[in-house]
Amino acid sequence: MAQTLETLGRRSTSMRGIRSVVHTMKTLSVINAAPYEQAAKAIEAYHATVLDGLHGFLTAFGPLETRSTDHARQVLIVFGSDHGLCGNYNEALACFLADERTEATDGKLTVLCVGAQMTASLADQHIAVDETFFPAASVDGIGRLANLLTQRLEEIRKADLSRELAVSLAYVAQEGVTGQGPIVTSLLPIDQGLLADLSTRPWVSRSRPFFSMPADDLFMALVRSHLFATLFRAIAEALMTENAARLALMQQAEKSVDDRLEELGSEKRAVRQAAITTELLDVIIGFEALRKTRAKNCRLSPNDLATGRILSKSEWEDQR
Repeated sequence: MAQTLETLGRRSTSMRGIRSVVHTMKTLSVINAAPYEQAAKAIEAYHATVLDGLHGFLTAFGPLETRSTDHARQVLIVFGSDHGLCGNYNEALACFLADERTEATDGKLTVLCVGAQMTASLADQHIAVDETFFPAASVDGIGRLANLLTQRLEEIRKADLSRELAVSLAYVAQEGVTGQGPIVTSLLPIDQGLLADLSTRPWVSRSRPFFSMPADDLFMALVRSHLFATLFRAIAEALMTENAARLALMQQAEKSVDDRLEELGSEKRAVRQAAITTELLDVIIGFEALRKTRAKNCRLSPNDLATGRILSKSEWEDQR
């Protein structure tokens, strides 16, 4: 179907508007990713301090007793996106969880979800969500969300008869330089390899660690700080990956819009050239039609061919 110049002009204007929006979203993705990356690095320093405290606790009181988690309450925390424009971010994570673990043994699975859209994606995979939290909208919101999740885990632990939790985190993390993919990591119980390393690591100091708090209270405070730091790190990494996914998608969209603008430009040039050619042909055809019409009523003498004067039929007959 042939398109007019006005139609192509309107489409070009619309595509330029879309390109402006895409470019803005791409710029925001780059700007937003940097603070989340800095937050993830900053929390590592805090986490290292917490691990030093746990190291001192294990040095003073010895290794912890390993407990079975067969009867522990299973908790899964899923981090999704509510901002959109990042492709199938939520759907890919939901499908991954559906394939990996849809429900725990004997029905003791509590699912905490960050993001309403992630809740809908989990529902599509028949994974019931017990509670939904608002995602962090800025770096300041990461600490708020980490505190809320830490408090909620403490409430679940106190309400459960076993008073034991097995907590896992599910989110999309970076894989290499440009890749990303969904992962599930264990939060509780604390990694036995980490505890074993802290227990066997020598205490580099002339004096043994000393604590004024009761041992149980101190250990619970260290565990809460460990949970907070790990949740903070997971939230920051999930947000960083979300912005990276949005940036990649916006780059693809920008390329597609540029290609479409180039196609529309080519179509406009072709239509404009066709219109000019049509106008020229109309002029030529009109001139030829006029010349043939006048040739029927007029004749030229041999002398008039040089001068270009047109004689009427009666003048031509008189000259003959």
